[in-house]
Amino acid sequence: MKVSLRVNGQTQEVDVPENTLLVDILRVHLGLTGTHVGCDTSQCGACTVHFNGRAVKSCTVLAGQAEGAEVITIEGIGTPDNLHPMQEAFRECHALQCGFCTPGMIMQAIDLVENSEGLDNSSIREGLEGNICRCTGYHNIVRAIQSVADAG
Repeated sequence: MKVSLRVNGQTQEVDVPENTLLVDILRVHLGLTGTHVGCDTSQCGACTVHFNGRAVKSCTVLAGQAEGAEVITIEGIGTPDNLHPMQEAFRECHALQCGFCTPGMIMQAIDLVENSEGLDNSSIREGLEGNICRCTGYHNIVRAIQSVADAG
């Protein structure tokens, strides 16, 4: 099937089997490897992207569902010379270790800040519930998100 979608502001068209997942379209067909595959069971959140304005696990979206969609990946939110405020906060707060979960965590964090009010430690942790980091204790991740929310 042919799927047409906008990824990071660019219209893309791919020809893929119907059962292709959005994460595979991004990684395999478009070469956007910042979106990670961590579990293949939609448990870890490493593949989180923005899909039509909301954070979703791209391993849960089939090719047909992506038709006409607007997708933003980690590659679409900042550049090495001009980081997104959330990327900068993760850097400043040392909110990563191995970095594998970081792209999905940042995409979820942006959605959380943009679509929540009155974020505190507890609500941030609850909002990250579907994103797993196996290296940190989440303390610095929560600090980074709180700093962006407070800067508002």
